[in-house]
Amino acid sequence: MVQHQRPFEGIKVLSFELQVAGPYCTMMLADQGADVIKVERPDGGDTARGGAPIITNEAGDKQSGYFVRFNRNKRSITLDLKSEHGREIFKRLAVEADVLVENYRPGLLADMGLGYEELSQANPRLIYAAISGFGSLPEYAGTYSKRPAYDIVAQAMGGLMNTCGAAGGPPTWLGVALGDVVSGMNAAHAISVALFQRERTGQGCFLDISMYDSMAGLAERSLTAYSLTGHVMQRGVEPYMAPWGPFETADGWVALIVATERDWAKFCDAMGRPDLVGTEHTSSGPARAANMSGELGDAVRAWLRSKTSAQVTEELLARGLPVGPVQDAQEVFECEHLAARKLFIDVPDPVIGTARLVGPIVKTSDALPPRTEPAPRLGEHTDQILGELGFTSAQISELHDKGAV
Repeated sequence: MVQHQRPFEGIKVLSFELQVAGPYCTMMLADQGADVIKVERPDGGDTARGGAPIITNEAGDKQSGYFVRFNRNKRSITLDLKSEHGREIFKRLAVEADVLVENYRPGLLADMGLGYEELSQANPRLIYAAISGFGSLPEYAGTYSKRPAYDIVAQAMGGLMNTCGAAGGPPTWLGVALGDVVSGMNAAHAISVALFQRERTGQGCFLDISMYDSMAGLAERSLTAYSLTGHVMQRGVEPYMAPWGPFETADGWVALIVATERDWAKFCDAMGRPDLVGTEHTSSGPARAANMSGELGDAVRAWLRSKTSAQVTEELLARGLPVGPVQDAQEVFECEHLAARKLFIDVPDPVIGTARLVGPIVKTSDALPPRTEPAPRLGEHTDQILGELGFTSAQISELHDKGAV
């Protein structure tokens, strides 16, 4: 049975956001039907609008692929929050909003009289989500609370970069803005929980999401290992499980994991090496891990390099072992399985024409087709949104003349 309403239809989200973390959060809410009103500065808007890759059409119009990634299904209004009129419009929008999401520096909106304390007095049901580098609630203030942060800083400080990369090599950024994306996901989850709780209490709340916290949460394996053993895990050295990781094949790379002794026996059967089962050096994950730099590792790597990625995948899958090729973006983009999963969606764009993007991740049995409204042009919906607030055409023109919008 197909439902006729998305879960967040009727939920109004006011966003004062830039770059990735805030926009990713509100994109997730918009995908589920929320009406997201994106407040941007009149002089350029979200700085992501200038991010590469820049796509230019035949008419010379430009669009940022960086911006398109996270801003579908939203409406844009430009407000000069330095002006009294701009702040008053923001307050009126907040009075009607269910949720406010912001990821500017902590205290910026409060300094303008637009913080949670002020806005919640006029709208006690407001759920105010603030995403920052190191947190913003005073009762949880730490040494780094006032520091600025970008994704790479959060990944470094949170413990992820120290465990990623080759042994003896430099710490490695993970290749995706996890500090931003995961913080945005955490914020969307927290907002969903807060909306559920509000149905019980009738009250909104302040949500404090820290990028540093989010990255430490992702690094829980190494943090738990240190907590329980005092051992600091290092990049390129796996102490608890083997074989595990990416391995080179005759024509590329595969990723695999041998998680149990039963799986190790199956792996040895695939290699044609039953003699490696149950020996002193192979009887447990830690024992194998300790010997992967010697003859055991040499045998495993030699077998893998003697076969193509497809052959390795076929032989290990035939024995029920988890394995998969290391794929590049083109291979993922053209994957038949993901096509069957309908992961990618085609989103229209006034400049690009059509952008094929990663769509909603979660599949449900009663879902409507994904929303595919284009990322808004800067201030595209300003007049429409002001009209919904009750401003007349004459008043809207006056606001434009004053530079408030």
